Amino acid sequence: MRRLHFITYRHRSHSTNRTLGLLLAFNAGAVNAGGFLVLHTYTSHMTGFASQLADGAVLGNGMLFLNALGAILAFILGAAVCAVLVNWARQSRLRSIYAPPLLLEAALMFPFGLMGAITLTWTTPFAVPLTVLLLSFIMGLQNAVGSKTSGGSIRTTHMTGNITDFGMELGKLVYWNARNTPATAMVRHEQARMQRSAGLILMFLSGGAVGALGFQHVGFICVVPLALLLLALSVPPLVRELSLRESSLRIR
Repeated sequence: MRRLHFITYRHRSHSTNRTLGLLLAFNAGAVNAGGFLVLHTYTSHMTGFASQLADGAVLGNGMLFLNALGAILAFILGAAVCAVLVNWARQSRLRSIYAPPLLLEAALMFPFGLMGAITLTWTTPFAVPLTVLLLSFIMGLQNAVGSKTSGGSIRTTHMTGNITDFGMELGKLVYWNARNTPATAMVRHEQARMQRSAGLILMFLSGGAVGALGFQHVGFICVVPLALLLLALSVPPLVRELSLRESSLRIR
């Protein structure tokens, strides 16, 4: 349990980045797949929404345009809020600077899990229900967490980059180096990069399967365990820090 305290710390290591990335990839896969069953759209797929935005503008389809615009703006806002929270935590001299955005994500997932069916009827100016904007915001928030903790090397809400990385390393792995190739020119795959991308892909797929089955059989409530996972990552280190600060103030 103590290992969870270090996952959200400002001082990063390859192991903490990998552990956090795998957990968040599972969470993103579950939310994305489950959201598709309910909303018929992948709320983390900003490439698709960007194309939809262009199509809507060219075709003069206002609803198509507004749908994409709303999702993109919500995703951007989520990433921006993550940056605000992390920098606030850093300036407040918190060690667990990545806990606040994860705590916010959990707080937003609870009402979705408990009142998801109701929020589907809440309209917005973007011609999509509030649920689409909420999930896009959550995905933007989470994707920014993974990017900031790893310097951009870990992506948890979309798999294009991870699948590309895996494919490139696979190409290096099977590449046949000629016998007279100098050692400095030898093509070698990066095992750590290959394992990282493969792990993220597998966790995203596993989360997607769990999310799809959960939404299919138990409905929106299946999101609650995912929110509890985020709480387990964010609350203990924050509580520990507050306790340590109170203790130090008493000593003074």
